[in-house]
Amino acid sequence: MKVYLLSLGAGLLVGIVYSLLGVRSPAPPVVALIGLLGILIGEQVIPLAKRWADSHELARFARNECRDHVLGRLPDNQKGDA
Repeated sequence: MKVYLLSLGAGLLVGIVYSLLGVRSPAPPVVALIGLLGILIGEQVIPLAKRWADSHELARFARNECRDHVLGRLPDNQKGDA
C-alpha cells in the first residue's frame, strides 16, 4: 500500500509542478493510462512464457502429441524389425 501512496504522491507533485510552470502533461491521461496498462501486461509476458515453457506438461505435450501430429507415427527403433 505504501508504494501506491508514494506513486500517487509523486504524481501529484509532478502535476503541481506542471501547473506552476504552466505546461500541460506530455500525454492525455487516457493515453498515458493505456500505455501504463501495456507496460504492466508486457512485464508479465516473459515470466509467464518462461513458466509455461519450463513445465513438464508442455514437454510431454511436445514429445508425444505434437511430434505425432507433425511427423506422423514414427517407427519403433527396435532391432530385428525390417
